Amino acid sequence: MGTRSTAPGHWNRFYCARWAKLSRGPDKFANVLAWMDVPFPHVMAWVVTLIELFGGFAMAIGAFVTLVSIPLIAIHIVAMFGVHWKFGFSSVHTVGLTQTGPQFGPPGYEINLLYIAGILAIVMGGSAGAWSVDRLRKTANEPDELRTKRM
Repeated sequence: MGTRSTAPGHWNRFYCARWAKLSRGPDKFANVLAWMDVPFPHVMAWVVTLIELFGGFAMAIGAFVTLVSIPLIAIHIVAMFGVHWKFGFSSVHTVGLTQTGPQFGPPGYEINLLYIAGILAIVMGGSAGAWSVDRLRKTANEPDELRTKRM
């Protein structure tokens, strides 16, 4: 009996956002961290970006899900209270309308809560599903009798 994985879709959103952060350069993110009075902002910009990038990938393939979820949730809690809280709950803020379409402002903390909920759902759902690395590692360590019983 396997579970349907929500990890790949969650990882795709996570990965794309982190890749954008990396491609623009962690220096821009370091400026945000400096504004938040985070110690060693340039080092932390790289640390956070790499944790998010590789942590999102690990979540997608179901590798070390419980372990990886801890720093990912911590990053979202810091972002929620340090950056997004002052913009309110809504993840979409329309600040104006032009001839080309709506203009959006910074997102509220709803987006952080959604990511935290997604991460917790994957962790509490027993990893990322039947084909996850964690499940394959677990079954590889089982005695042959149990493995053949499952098939």
